[in-house]
Amino acid sequence: MARYGTIIGTGRYVPKNEVSNETFAEWMGEISPKLAEVVGKFEDSSNIKTRFYADEDMTTSDLAVEAAKEALKDAGITADDVDLIILGTDSPDYITPATSVVVQEKLGAKKAGTFDVGCACASFPTGLALAAGLISTNPNLQYVLVIGAYMMHRFADVKHDVISFFYGDGAGAAVVAPSEEPGFISSTFFADGSYYKHWGIYAGGAAEPATVENVKSGKTQVKLVTPFPAEVNNEGWPKRIREVAENGNFAIEDIDFVIFTQVRLNSIKLVMEELGLPLEKAHWIMDKWGYTGSACLPMAFDDARKLGKIKSGDLVVFIGSGVGYNQAGVAFRMP
Repeated sequence: MARYGTIIGTGRYVPKNEVSNETFAEWMGEISPKLAEVVGKFEDSSNIKTRFYADEDMTTSDLAVEAAKEALKDAGITADDVDLIILGTDSPDYITPATSVVVQEKLGAKKAGTFDVGCACASFPTGLALAAGLISTNPNLQYVLVIGAYMMHRFADVKHDVISFFYGDGAGAAVVAPSEEPGFISSTFFADGSYYKHWGIYAGGAAEPATVENVKSGKTQVKLVTPFPAEVNNEGWPKRIREVAENGNFAIEDIDFVIFTQVRLNSIKLVMEELGLPLEKAHWIMDKWGYTGSACLPMAFDDARKLGKIKSGDLVVFIGSGVGYNQAGVAFRMP
């Protein structure tokens, strides 16, 4: 009998400390009036209107745990039922150990194995594909918890770096379980490592350790070195959708809903038009919670589900795109 991975529950967590665009523009205006003007331009292209920061005593794992609790509740299971935790983030608690083991301890999922996925905003669809593949080949796996969590503001100089406009904290999670009917349909993966020096945290690892000098100079903070060209997403996302459709033997018009990386609304509009899909088949949350990186896809998915936009039987495609750069797509039929 065939065994497929299917999504049975979702959850999200948004921290409580709001930083509106007006407040962010005030921070930038203290440096330069031109930077304050940039905030308005960013808002126009991205549709980001605000963002939320976690409390100072919270870590990425804390955000992940709160989203996980909501997903477990939605799925009707407890932490004791979880067999595996897959956590996607590029703002980990530590370089090592993996943040997923911290989540396991804080969540109380004592029998769960864990591992991290580190492909930035492509991590959640990658995690979903991994969960479905492992469930289909391992009869011992019953419940896999896939989490995306993001606390990039902690790695940024938020009051002096205008690119911090985009960073909002948050987490989202999904529970994947076995089913006799296909939940998981297909996946696709792509990367272009020539962009690895464009955006990242470049000190603190093996290439350049976190020396006192590096910390003082800000090299352990996240930096945009060179902007990514618009075609990375505007052309890459349609390619990934066509690939996941071909791999899953379905037509573009069969897609009921698409969840994209939540960085720019303009990109979502362009891609949906390019694919010939109505904009109503997409969902966005950047206006409410900012760009939440590794967490934005599961947060948007949970929000769309809870709003009734995604229903049983719908074919949903997830498209994630992150620095590096990495892109991943996965298609699921909703139970």
